[in-house]
Amino acid sequence: MKNLTESLASGRLNARTIWIVVAAVAAAVLVAVALIPSAGPRPAAPGRAEQALLEIAGAQAEAKESHGRYGSYWLSGTDRTLETLTHPLRTAGVTDLRSIECPDGWVAAARTGDDVEVRSSVEDRVVRAGAGEIVRPECMTSEAVESMLADMGVPRKKLAAAPSAFDRPEGASEFRPSYHITPGKNWMNDPQRPILLDGLWHYYYLYNSGYPSENGTEWYHLTSTDLVHWKDEGVAIAKYKNGLGDIETGSAVVDHDNSAGFGKGAVIAVMTQQDQGVQRQSLFYSTDNGYSFTAYAKNPVMENPGEPNWRDPKIIRDEAHSQWVMALAEGEKIGMYTSTDLKDWHYASGVERTGLGTLECPELFQLDLDGDPSKRTWVLAASANGSGEGLTTGVAYWTGAWDGTRFTPSDAPHQWLDAGSDFYAAVTWDDPRLTESQRMSSRHAIGWMNNWAYARQLPTEDWHGGADSMVRDIRLQTVAGKPTLVSTPTTAMKSIEGPAATTGERRMTRDGAGQLPAPEGGAYRLDVQLERTAADDGSEARIELGSDGKTFATVGYDFSDGSAYISRESADAATGKAELGPDYRATRRTVSPARDGKVELSIFVDHSSVEVFINGGEKTLTSLVFPTEGTPSLGAVTAGGALTLKAFSYRRLASTH
Repeated sequence: MKNLTESLASGRLNARTIWIVVAAVAAAVLVAVALIPSAGPRPAAPGRAEQALLEIAGAQAEAKESHGRYGSYWLSGTDRTLETLTHPLRTAGVTDLRSIECPDGWVAAARTGDDVEVRSSVEDRVVRAGAGEIVRPECMTSEAVESMLADMGVPRKKLAAAPSAFDRPEGASEFRPSYHITPGKNWMNDPQRPILLDGLWHYYYLYNSGYPSENGTEWYHLTSTDLVHWKDEGVAIAKYKNGLGDIETGSAVVDHDNSAGFGKGAVIAVMTQQDQGVQRQSLFYSTDNGYSFTAYAKNPVMENPGEPNWRDPKIIRDEAHSQWVMALAEGEKIGMYTSTDLKDWHYASGVERTGLGTLECPELFQLDLDGDPSKRTWVLAASANGSGEGLTTGVAYWTGAWDGTRFTPSDAPHQWLDAGSDFYAAVTWDDPRLTESQRMSSRHAIGWMNNWAYARQLPTEDWHGGADSMVRDIRLQTVAGKPTLVSTPTTAMKSIEGPAATTGERRMTRDGAGQLPAPEGGAYRLDVQLERTAADDGSEARIELGSDGKTFATVGYDFSDGSAYISRESADAATGKAELGPDYRATRRTVSPARDGKVELSIFVDHSSVEVFINGGEKTLTSLVFPTEGTPSLGAVTAGGALTLKAFSYRRLASTH
């Protein structure tokens, strides 16, 4: 070794010597490594889901560092906010990837096959959905995480309905719904937008306790934890108490910052009061979470300027402009008003919408088109009369922009939220427990199931005024090249579903489609997939809903023009109970083209109503029905020729009362 050292120092080494030295050193290293105790197997490389979640984590850190905020993302949707803040994400190997955020952190989920793995900004580990607790930042609710996982295909936790819940409640009248809202007695009409307080939804509807001998409505109160099961809380705001008349439609908001001066978190309700035909806007406030209300001493807060139609104030919080905004129905115009304190209102602008009769119950809200925050869009809606278009009354809507003062509609014509006869006075709302990106991708809606053409002639005996639709989730999607509100039953409806009975594929003919599961009772859900194959020579499929051997409604689809419809033309039950007139028997139709020759129909039946969701809710049809008492029946036929019943399932639906 001494000679080697001397040779290195003097530079006297040839190539052969250098090679020997290198080999000796390498051998020594190998021996040394071999003598090191084994530390066990090397850690496995991260899986594809974990790699995608690491990618999210890196991008979120970069976004916070460079922009002072986190970003949302949804691979199967179109939300690329996180990428716009940072860089394109590498997502190879995952079928879906999503991240939601709040000011202090984020949660992300990645799907590979049937597995969904989750990671958050709080913990540097990956948890399989359903296999362990998901630790989330304090600024994010458990409902937000649960909603994200539901979007990723993870089933929500639910309690199965008890077997007894599928039985008809003792004493239920012939047409009493099982899972729709109706009053115990007397009259109901317009819904009022629900609010959330301490995890409990508070919902009000117009109620006339003296119907039919008395006029005037008041606000009736229900509460719910899931928007499906409801608890009766009685009248919250009674009519004829403050000298300004009855209590009509309006809206309630939670005043978190005490802008009105009644305390932080007070519930402020502004609604129309009508006295001797004059409509004014009044304010009532609640300091006990919406259970009781006090009339503001200086009512009305808006005096009528001399208009015959001046009603139904709908209020939202416009955070971008630090103000409250009211949309007010003024004949063929929607008036826009602003306020900083919910008491002093100033006219800002108006939106003229002619050809739709007297407008009522306006709505103003935002949604992200196709779930993309860069395409955030304002929607203005109002209940209207579509008779000039060969339709009935319903809820019309326009997309456009709001600048804090004026709503500017797009050039596109209005659309209808529902094409059936009986969907009116709808209200919409979001869930404040969700993140902003989630609230802007979907919101809830509920409508009054009735039609003023026959509203007071319905054959119900123990209550009057129809019912409310089930709560729907609405999204703004591009359909046939235009922004369209798409509706689906709210996800909590699954909690009342019984087990499914299914059939395999079969041919439909004029005489039927073979044996189908017969409905048990009058509350059920049907999911039907129809197809016109190359071997089929039919065009029109009909699902006939019957009772006592008679058809009370037909849900049909015509492949020749891509239209779905509801017909009550052969409804024998109604004629024996009441004369409902030609508007009741008119067929209601809407266009929703088949996809690759197939069409999907989800049909919800409930003793006196039918709600149909076509092609995933691209279009909907809602109608009251009045079957005769007797054994339920179900038919699947064509108008002629053959078509294919591709898939069919039937589920009973439990009572929610």
